[in-house]
Amino acid sequence: MDKTNATVISNFIFLGFTHYPKVEITIFVLCLLMYLITLLGNSILISVSVLDSHLHTPMYFFLSNLSCLDIWYTSSALTPMLANFISGKNTISFSECAVQMYFSLAMGSTECVLLSVMAYDRYVAICNPLRYPIIMNKKICVWIAAGSWVTGSFTALLETLSVLQLSLCGSGVINHFTCEILAVLKLACVDTSKVQLIILVISVLLLPMPMLLICISYAFILSSILRISSLDGRSKAFPTCAAHLSVVVLFYGTAFSMYLKPSTMDSQEIDKFIALAYAGLTPMLNPIIYSLRNREVKVALKKLLVRNSLCALSVSSST
Repeated sequence: MDKTNATVISNFIFLGFTHYPKVEITIFVLCLLMYLITLLGNSILISVSVLDSHLHTPMYFFLSNLSCLDIWYTSSALTPMLANFISGKNTISFSECAVQMYFSLAMGSTECVLLSVMAYDRYVAICNPLRYPIIMNKKICVWIAAGSWVTGSFTALLETLSVLQLSLCGSGVINHFTCEILAVLKLACVDTSKVQLIILVISVLLLPMPMLLICISYAFILSSILRISSLDGRSKAFPTCAAHLSVVVLFYGTAFSMYLKPSTMDSQEIDKFIALAYAGLTPMLNPIIYSLRNREVKVALKKLLVRNSLCALSVSSST
């Protein structure tokens, strides 16, 4: 389409799940529950990691970063949808759409890098336990975490700018519940091959590459665990690794289905439900998986609850 046919779009309209009027309220309730559980679960995990001195280790430092990412990502993706449903308004301004797209991409991209960092942390802890405090010291952990955030923020900025500088056509109707980059790209009325190439390159760098590093790390980890003679040693190593692998499968499974699927399988309706799982289900399950399968977190949480109960009792008795 010629550029002259392009119109200046100041507002976008979300179609959301209007094609499914019978289940729209159900989707809203489920999204609200997922969002609240995500906020509660990840906030508890961050609080426990900060307040319990036994959890001041690299693993829980990275886990706290992951929880922060999940809160930010879910908030950027689901909060506007929930607000629009309550208000009956399904529009968003161009600038708000740009901000939403950027934050969603930045948090998702950062999580891709962070999950591979967490796998490397487990590799060092299990395969090189004596050198672990030296290799994963506090300074190194801060630099690695900062590098993950910078990488995610930079790639998100590049993708967002490359899409929003295109000429957009039509009435600005987005067949999605959020300003998802691929949904907005469909509104372009110019050749998008360069932008699609940028998205593809970044997706390959942030999805298969970290996934490969995670697989290599866990191949060495599994080999080391199988060489442990004591059952007690194996039982300590397996829960943490199993929890991390569960999170990896959930996150990368949905991300691969969204950004690296063949063009012949493109379906906007399916993409919306995958995005819903990606934005709501995965961040909600992360703290549940880590807390249920991790003895240290459960012990720290019990201590925190007991401490708060005692504080409450002492306050009430004094009054």
